[in-house]
Amino acid sequence: MDLTLLGTGAPQGLPRPDCPCAACATAVGDAARAATALLLDGALLIDLTPGPAFAAARAGRSLAGIRQVLLSHPHDGPALEVPAGLPQPGRVADGRELALLDGHRVRAVAVDVPGTGYEVTGADGERLLYLPPGAAPAGLGEPGGPNDGRAAPGGPAPYDLVLLDVLARPDALARLRAGGAVDAATDVVAVHLDHCVPSGSELHRRLASLGARAVPDGTSLVVGEYHAVPDLPRRTLVLGGARSGKSVEAERRLLAFPEVLYVATGGTREGDEDWAQRVALHRERRPAGWRTAETCDLVPLLAEPATAPPLLVDCLALWLTHAMDEVGAWDDASWEAGGRRALRERCDALVAAVRETRRRLVAVSNEVGSGVVPATPAGRRFRDELGRLNAAFGAECEQLLLVVAGQALALRG
Repeated sequence: MDLTLLGTGAPQGLPRPDCPCAACATAVGDAARAATALLLDGALLIDLTPGPAFAAARAGRSLAGIRQVLLSHPHDGPALEVPAGLPQPGRVADGRELALLDGHRVRAVAVDVPGTGYEVTGADGERLLYLPPGAAPAGLGEPGGPNDGRAAPGGPAPYDLVLLDVLARPDALARLRAGGAVDAATDVVAVHLDHCVPSGSELHRRLASLGARAVPDGTSLVVGEYHAVPDLPRRTLVLGGARSGKSVEAERRLLAFPEVLYVATGGTREGDEDWAQRVALHRERRPAGWRTAETCDLVPLLAEPATAPPLLVDCLALWLTHAMDEVGAWDDASWEAGGRRALRERCDALVAAVRETRRRLVAVSNEVGSGVVPATPAGRRFRDELGRLNAAFGAECEQLLLVVAGQALALRG
């Protein structure tokens, strides 16, 4: 199947009309996007972008051969423009299948918001899934749901191409991965792009961390043709100061994975209300499918096989605090009598485990070396040791990020 994206933006387009935000202000040129609309083999149009004939002409396509127009979501605002000669738009009931004369088969997929997703199968068996804005599949794996097992005896078959609102619903991508509908060879293209993320490098970096990509309006794709899936780094270290947004950035990088083990190294602190509020905030942000382990014993977790769920370790500063507690590093005499050597051995063992791990890992750590010099020897010792740990740990990671004022700066990868 030949697919042309007449638009890739949110229903209001990008930039949004009369929106003064920074993302809209910079959405110019190729970064400007019309509402998402798909043209398949010149015969099937899914959703209508404003000025569809003009959008098709810019992409070097014609609407003359369209035999079916389908809508995926409620269109708020002005009435849809239906060019002369085009069939009136319609919908397919959830679970029902539509066979077109040119060989396409379209099956309606139930979603968890108002609207309908569509699974389209070409004449040669290539398959794509298209979901409306803000939608995730409902009833994945159930009869009539996407990949209900009928396509491949013994299990679901992955789609060749999936188009969905990746940034608004990374959990939808996680659900598709968990159900076998998306695998390492599936081309995941983000559509319905809105002003929630600035255009340009930040957009592509954010999508790449989820295993997806974006293309400009007017791009044509061949469904079933292999496209290199964004290379997801196996090990990532996210650095940042207090309240910089480093934990949010780390969590964001794993939102499209169906299972994640969140390793909290801070434990509990009796009577510390501020700490309890911080812990509660972190827990509320985590997807329901993530598990939590409160431990500083990281080496055995890193030694588990590549098939184990990804690890999110938050954070190395608290791990180091625990390690310094255990070796007596805060006391000058204990430090000189063996504490220094014991701590170095623990840090070396952790770094070696990171080097050897086959498991996907995202770790968070504080960057404390750029502020005021601590007033006490113990404080300066912690600052120095954390700087050394961050440097050694980061040297073993394919990607290293520094978060400043909520913005992630790529130092490596």
